[in-house]
Amino acid sequence: MSTLNAPQALHARIRDSLRSQILSGHYDQHDKLPSEKQLMESFGVSRITVRHALGTLEQEGMIFRIAGKGCYVAKNKPTQTLTRLQGFAEAMHSQGYAACNRVLSLNSLPASELVAQVFGVAVGAPMVELRRLRYLERLPVSLDISYFTQELGQRLAREDLVTRDVFHILENDYGQPLGHADLGIEAALATPEEAGLLEVPPASPLLALQRMTWGADGSPLELDFIRYRADRFRYQLRIERR
Repeated sequence: MSTLNAPQALHARIRDSLRSQILSGHYDQHDKLPSEKQLMESFGVSRITVRHALGTLEQEGMIFRIAGKGCYVAKNKPTQTLTRLQGFAEAMHSQGYAACNRVLSLNSLPASELVAQVFGVAVGAPMVELRRLRYLERLPVSLDISYFTQELGQRLAREDLVTRDVFHILENDYGQPLGHADLGIEAALATPEEAGLLEVPPASPLLALQRMTWGADGSPLELDFIRYRADRFRYQLRIERR
């Protein structure tokens, strides 16, 4: 068997063809894809090869299945812009996604060297750590670990952190306008704990974000370490050459 006709090459050809048609707009959101039988006839391949290709696209979040009816194009991958400081739920709701949080823990603990440096406090000073698993359409999309001063963290502990963004609480309930955030983004591999929470295999690729948010008055508000599932989320940035 030639390399071009190998099962791996055949399923990749089907996958790439369908992916290209979805991204080009040939198939729009919620459009039905050709049936397995139609794809088998079009590409001259077996049913298992077609199912392999469709399974890959489903894992990427590009399509979804309805039992007994076939495969359909999924919503566009959730996107958050880097040109505007927004809370997670705020950004997702504007795109029509249902977002919520599962609070894993909220504890007082001593500041690590990094946390102390960012907040300008002594190493070991009391801080509050908030750990949340964030969901879109009932599927886990990110693990967020956030740090606050003891005073702010104790106030937030009394709030609804399941359905509301911390940003929204700060601005609308506490009258604390946001100023800016410093961001760093890199690739990371899921640890066993992260993989279990995000429902991905260990060592799966993740988007790793570190964000420090400052108030309009220059006060340090929130330090976040976030791990996103790379197959369910993306950041978007428009840059111009001046």
